[in-house]
Order: sequence, then structure tokens, then C-alpha cells
Amino acid sequence: MYDYSRLRRFPDVEAPNLQAWDATDELLVDWARTAGIAGECIAVIGDEYGAITLALTDAGLRGIRVHQDLVTGRRALANNARALGSDPDAFTSHELDETLLRGAQLVLVQLPKSLAALDEIADAVARWATPEVVLVAGGRVKHMTLTQNDVLARHFMSVHPQRATRKSRLLVAASPPSPPSQPAPPAEKPLPVPETTTHVVSHTADGFSPVEFTLCAYGGAFAGSKLDIGTRALLDAMPALSAGYRAQGSTVGRSQLRKNEAAAGQNASNDGVNDQISGVANEGMRVIDLGCGTGALAVAFALQHPTAAIVATDRSAAAVRSARATVSANGLDDRITVTLDDAGSELPDGGADLVLLNPPFHLGASVHEGAGRRLIEAAARLVRPGGEVWTVFNSHLDHRRALTRVVGPTEQVSRTPKFTVTRSTRHA
Repeated sequence: MYDYSRLRRFPDVEAPNLQAWDATDELLVDWARTAGIAGECIAVIGDEYGAITLALTDAGLRGIRVHQDLVTGRRALANNARALGSDPDAFTSHELDETLLRGAQLVLVQLPKSLAALDEIADAVARWATPEVVLVAGGRVKHMTLTQNDVLARHFMSVHPQRATRKSRLLVAASPPSPPSQPAPPAEKPLPVPETTTHVVSHTADGFSPVEFTLCAYGGAFAGSKLDIGTRALLDAMPALSAGYRAQGSTVGRSQLRKNEAAAGQNASNDGVNDQISGVANEGMRVIDLGCGTGALAVAFALQHPTAAIVATDRSAAAVRSARATVSANGLDDRITVTLDDAGSELPDGGADLVLLNPPFHLGASVHEGAGRRLIEAAARLVRPGGEVWTVFNSHLDHRRALTRVVGPTEQVSRTPKFTVTRSTRHA
């Protein structure tokens, strides 16, 4: 029996109520061990911290291929393998592509949160694995829906839910038999394309032009090609952010801000942008969109600030793939670099004039402030002294106190019942 308790989540957030495996991992491992399939014919998708992969290699299977969307999961798998003395050549890491699934007879999947991500996985398995492939997908019963069965049924002839065990359940999907040979093979099914939506962010603030951009999203990206409401809140605060850049580093005082607000027909007494004007110079500005998702903030900012050089980074491979598509769709490949990274760990300290931050407040299916706090600490490391961190977060969270402690003086720019936008200035 494999000892799952030895596994760690590091470098992801660790806490007494967060563990690196669950009963679903164990059910998937048990299924694979009794299937009698060689390791080189097994693919694992969504193995959060390596529990499935390392338990199977511990059972003597070799050649397992694994795909993890989050770079934190990839690093946790490598760390656990090294710490537990697992054979580093017993598995290989892949993106969600043909190299992962070519020749696969058994595919083990931790069910993703979104149906779009599940559809992308099922399409890839049906497209590239062997005709006799069996896909076994598992999840916690409280997070499962009948619609997941329907998604799998789009790509497989049979989908059979298994009996729930320890509050987890497996879904077993099998492909149809190979069709008889035909005089002319059918045309190859086209590869999935990203979902796209055009957004217009309109403001009446003085000197701030409306921004129109296309947002692209592949299956596993949070919120798809829609603007999540946190991103929208930060975009709505951009007139205050942009005014300081247009001033080329000068601090715009309250009187000038009120003139701008009056010209826009706004009430200067609103709880909003009074004195919330950036003092970062525009020329050659270095900007990081930390936890960029599909790239909305990076693209909107680049369109308003044509001299800014922007790095958009995220720990999700699906998000990075989507952000790159978004950047290309808006003709900004020469202005925005998109990287797959954990909290900007590969970026230099103090290299940014400005960090844009919309941190998550979930870790998987758990609500936990740890993910946001990690990004706040990363933002403090990445921004130069005197530079700024603009953050949007759920109003009930205590992130403002953390920003003040870790980054520096923090002011509220805007607030809605759900979201708060703040500006933090990095202390020396």
C-alpha cells in the first residue's frame, strides 16, 4: 500500500487543512493497478501534486506520461519524486498534445473544474489515443454533475458511472470499435480553436480612450473568453492609473483630479479615485501582469500605453496558451511576453515599475487566502522601490493589510460590494 501521507504540495500553499492527495487519486491508482496495462500505455491528466503518477511508479510501472496544467503541480511532482527517491525516468511530463496520448490505452483523469476543460481533454484523448482506449475520470461527488457525463458522451460511445466510494466517484468512458476500412478516409477532425469574444471598455475620464480588444480562451482557462468581474473592476479603475502615466511621473493633485472628474461629469466626492494617481513615469515603463489569466489586463494596458513593455505570467498552461492567443489576436506580440511560471519566480527582483494583480482566492475547490498572499509577496519582490502594485480582490478579504505590510503604503482606489481595487507603493 502506497503511503500518500508522505506527499507534499510544495511549492504550492501548504496548510494543515490542505493535503496533496484525495480518495479520487487512490481510486484511479487502484483502477490502473488492476487493469494490467503497461506503464508506457498509461497517460495521467490532472495529477495535482503527483499522487497518481508516483503511486503507479512505486508499483513498478514505467514510461507513464503525465500532464499537469499548473506549473506548481509540475514542480511538486518533481520535488516529491526527488524527496521520496522515485525513479526520475519512470515518467515524463507533457503538454496536452499528441505526445502525451499517442499509443495510450488507459487515460486517468482528475476531473477539472470546468466543462470546457473536460471537453478539451476528452477531445484530445479521442483524437490521439488508441481506438481501444479507456478513459477513467474521477472526482469528489459533491463537485460532480450529470453534465460531465454528457461531455464525455460527445467523444465516447459508452460512459458508465461507477459506485461512489469514500465520497469520490469514477466515470469510465470507452471509444467505439474501430470503423471498417473505407475507400477514402474521412477528413481529419480539425483541432479545437480558442473561444473568442470582443470587449469594449469605455470610460468618460479625461484623456482616456475606449479600449476594444479580443479575448481568447482555451478550455481550461478561468472565465473563458468573458471578463471576470474582478478583472472588470480593475479595468474600470484604469483611468486613475493612466492619468499619472500621462503626467510623465508627476503626482497629480486633488484639484487637478477634481477638474478631470468634473469634465467627465463625475461627482468628485465619490468613494473612488481622489488622490489615487500613479507617479510612475510612462517612458519605457516595465509592467508585469502577475497571474494574467487570458491576458485581459495586459492587453488593455498595452493598448492604452504604447511605450510600455509588458510581461504577462501565469502558473496555468491553459491560461498561458490563451493569453498568447489573446496577445496575437490584438497584434501585440512585439509588446507583450507571456510566460508559464509560478508567481513570477523566474523574473528578476525589482525589475518592474508596475505590477497588475488579480489574485485567486481558491486553491482547487477550497477557498483559501494563501494563493493570493503568495502573489502579493511575489509582487513585492518584483516591483522596484517607488514602483506600484495595483490589486483587485474580493472585498471581504484582508488583502489590504497584507499589501501594506509586504509592499508598502496602500490606498483604496475603488470599491464595490464584491471587489476592492488598491494602489500600493513599494517602500525602499
